[in-house]
Amino acid sequence: MPIQRLNHAVLWVRDLQASARFYCDVLGLRARAEIPGRALFLAAPDTTNDHDLGLFALGPGAGPTEAGTRTVGLYHLAWEVDTLEELARLREALDAAGALVGFSDHTVSKSLYAKDPDGIELEVAWMVPAALVAGESGAGVAPLDLDAEIARYGPRTLTRSLTEA
Repeated sequence: MPIQRLNHAVLWVRDLQASARFYCDVLGLRARAEIPGRALFLAAPDTTNDHDLGLFALGPGAGPTEAGTRTVGLYHLAWEVDTLEELARLREALDAAGALVGFSDHTVSKSLYAKDPDGIELEVAWMVPAALVAGESGAGVAPLDLDAEIARYGPRTLTRSLTEA
């Protein structure tokens, strides 16, 4: 039987509380369980998973991630939102947190890029409904004009994962 989907990700972090604040306050995840001082398990509001993200504390002596610069490792996590309206709201929240580092139009998705308190990159994306990108590939990357995409698709058009379910 083939793999169905990614159930959750787990990250090593320096400061468990700082990371929890970022993922909860900025991205809207919620704490589900905790191993005091060692680990925290977070979930998206409407998830069916026990948890979507695990955070394990290494402590303040942990060095910065070198993945992609000097070592192999995780490039980024990608979180999906339901609407462009939510993507625009998260653009503001990520920017206010000083975490927003970029944005791209991949044709099949509209994406924001940010870094968490430990410099681990993450993507927040809205997937274009499949019927609206039929025959197009997501291989290209262009600058994202989020306001133009909202005008094109509407602020509340649901992402393809919800419309194809």
